[in-house]
Amino acid sequence: MKPLCLTTALPFIESAPGSEPAIEGLDVRVLRGMKAGEAWPEDEADRVEVMFCTTPPPNLAKFKKLQWLQIESAGFSQLFPFGLNDGRITVTNARGIFDCPIAEWNIAMMINLARDLRTLIRHQDAHIWERSAQFTGEIRGRTVGIWGYGGIGRETARLAKVMGMRVHVLTRSGVKSRVDSTCIEGSGDPDGSLPDRYFTEQEKEEFLKGLDFLILALPLTKKTDGLLGEPDLRLLPKGAFVLNPARGPLIQEQALLAVLRDGHLGGAALDTHYAYPLPAEHPLWSFQHVILTPHISGTSFSPNFSTGLLNIFRLNAPRYLAGEPLLNIIPPTDLQ
Repeated sequence: MKPLCLTTALPFIESAPGSEPAIEGLDVRVLRGMKAGEAWPEDEADRVEVMFCTTPPPNLAKFKKLQWLQIESAGFSQLFPFGLNDGRITVTNARGIFDCPIAEWNIAMMINLARDLRTLIRHQDAHIWERSAQFTGEIRGRTVGIWGYGGIGRETARLAKVMGMRVHVLTRSGVKSRVDSTCIEGSGDPDGSLPDRYFTEQEKEEFLKGLDFLILALPLTKKTDGLLGEPDLRLLPKGAFVLNPARGPLIQEQALLAVLRDGHLGGAALDTHYAYPLPAEHPLWSFQHVILTPHISGTSFSPNFSTGLLNIFRLNAPRYLAGEPLLNIIPPTDLQ
């Protein structure tokens, strides 16, 4: 009997109700119509070895034969409450398929902030003819600092270099090549040669002091929660911009509000937040030069998303069945 895989109706599943995606060697059952936070059926819990979903069900502990959990996101902070840091269940993510859309968001937000497009749109809505925007900036020749140099950081660096920017990178792991089967062909910086300069964690102060834009491109873990406090943000030159498509709590909330209120930061673009949904009364809504998007930088609307997501699963399935190491494994120590 084939191992049973349960999955929710993810975007890559375009088949009609009653038919399931064919994954050789696995019995795949699609749980259609499931709502977030709803318990999954337990009638065959003793057969379930694999789950494919964004967030596991609240009754995850009932699936005692589970060995492999594939999530459809690159970030994994949604897994912290499930106690998966003991390594009993192998967890893999969708690293690679979000590189291009999030990098595009980063470039779009830098242009938006430099050109002050938010003000221009407000003027359009109010029917105001105001040409002071002709004196806004451009991103060519400016310095972007990318904190974290995985796939998203590397594709952002590639696009930034095309736009004529200087690229500085702070990374804990040093200069490494990144070539694997989940990378999108022609994207990123496989050999790590694009940045104008690399910085270590010990050089953080020098890194921050030289930036026009700071982009966060690292996961939220126990070590990175609250990574940037007010002293760090004030190391950025006055008028610099911060972009966070990674995870909101990487930046201490009150620290961010403080440097926005007193004008030290020129603005920010935030796709990840401190609460979901962000409450209507939250002060971040009211800053003139802050762009808020509702965690959509890694949009799944593109057909590349569905193809890439299913490809990762198809690549990993035979590895799982053969007892070989899986692609995109999240270290158990990061899942706490």
